[in-house]
Amino acid sequence: MKRFVFPVLFALLALPALAQTGLKVGDAAPDFTGKDQSGQTVSLASALKNGPVVLVFYRGFWCPYCSKQVSALQDSLRTLTAKGATVIAVSPEVAEGIGKTVEKTKASFAVVSDTDGAIMKAYDVRFELDAATATKYKGYGLDFAALNGANGSSLPVPATYVIGKDGKVAFVHFDPDFKNRPSVATLANAIPN
Repeated sequence: MKRFVFPVLFALLALPALAQTGLKVGDAAPDFTGKDQSGQTVSLASALKNGPVVLVFYRGFWCPYCSKQVSALQDSLRTLTAKGATVIAVSPEVAEGIGKTVEKTKASFAVVSDTDGAIMKAYDVRFELDAATATKYKGYGLDFAALNGANGSSLPVPATYVIGKDGKVAFVHFDPDFKNRPSVATLANAIPN
């Protein structure tokens, strides 16, 4: 039975995201600071000193589409770093969930826990699940209060930005349909020189 319910529940996650718009190409990328899986401080400003940044917002280790995207980034990390880019992933998950993401995907790049939702909000990708949908997910073992701490049922629209060394957004993939993610080749082609 769960096998048939999850696609319906995942579809419900896309509906509230329609109000978000995300950043646009040419916008100044908001700076942020957060802690990664190793407890290290990560900031956009520091990363941009080394070159462009590929910034990925994902929902959590429990989302198969998110895990697939993070795994693909790890599998092709050299393709992106060869172009001078730093990859940073951001999730509303608490540290334990970030650990599960890293364990599952073998991510060696910074995976930042956006525990207060400030990064998601700054990039206009944050949306709140309605109570009924959150309750349905809880019945299937996904308790967002436990998974996301203070974020609760706030999740990001799966969005990916390529940010040039100048701090401007050079590429945007913002799609409320959580199944659609950009390929690593698309991201590599979007990294400015």
